[in-house]
Amino acid sequence: VEFFKKIKSIPAPLMAVLIGLFINEYFKSFDSEKVLGNYLLVNLPAPEHFAGFIEYLKFPDFTAITNVQVYQIAITIAIVASIETLLSIEAADKLDPKKVFTDTNRELKAQGVGNIISSLLGGMPMTSVIVRTSANVQSGAKSKISTISHGIFLLISVLLAPTFLNRIPLAGLASVLLMVGYKLASPRIFKLKWKQGINQFIPFIATVIAVVSLDLLKGVAIGLCIAIFYILKANLQFAYHFSNDQYHEGETITIHLAQEVSFLNKAAIKQTLFDLPENSKIIIDATNNIYIDFDVIQLIKDFILHSSKDKNIHVRLRGFKKHHNMEEFNHVKIEH
Repeated sequence: VEFFKKIKSIPAPLMAVLIGLFINEYFKSFDSEKVLGNYLLVNLPAPEHFAGFIEYLKFPDFTAITNVQVYQIAITIAIVASIETLLSIEAADKLDPKKVFTDTNRELKAQGVGNIISSLLGGMPMTSVIVRTSANVQSGAKSKISTISHGIFLLISVLLAPTFLNRIPLAGLASVLLMVGYKLASPRIFKLKWKQGINQFIPFIATVIAVVSLDLLKGVAIGLCIAIFYILKANLQFAYHFSNDQYHEGETITIHLAQEVSFLNKAAIKQTLFDLPENSKIIIDATNNIYIDFDVIQLIKDFILHSSKDKNIHVRLRGFKKHHNMEEFNHVKIEH
């Protein structure tokens, strides 16, 4: 029983990698045909001494500082790495059982400093990756010590144990990635998005398909464009809503404006005002409104000055701000 308790304390991804390694080494001891070829194993540079390791460090060639392509590639890497980091942080914060929010500004600054140092030593650009973060969380990590330890162990492994690492089957690492990916995109998430409605599901599934088919940046860009379309569509549909209220002077139609009313809503609001019956009483309520486009304000003013008089519509305004300049209408009751 104690043995199984100790086994459970070992992270499952580490156990999967070790089992794959031991099985391959077992077959190798018998000169079996089932031994994996080198192309199916991890392949890291394995210098025989420290001087050999130093040779792998490639310092920058500053003669290329006048090359325009250098800056184009640098800007592209900066944008891609920053976006990928922010997306990874968003996902990681949702995985965190304590729900502690990450300081994104500090994260990007640290990544920038790290990339400068890495490039000076001939290293590749680095970014936050949700797979490693997810594996960390699932293994029980609860503090920054886990990520610091992660970096230290990587350095020690590369310096002292590259030969050992080169014996690890890629299939073992692939199995870990498959499990982490499954947990990040479990069927439960797809069901939840479907229940939230088609406006949520289509941008979500389009992003997933595009990321898998293309790459992260292109997939997110495609998903963002589709999401913007649905946001604009919703904004057009829900810029206002009606209610029929009973007052002492009779039934009054109240048009409640949404928090944000843009120029995209102008046509719909114009049609609504045009369709109001003659001799009706209406209240245009902007109490909950934060932003309303100038064109929409002008539309309401034109309605008050012309259409309402022609159709004998009694108009009351509620919740409009001083900068909307509605006080110019003496015949309209204004409520603040």
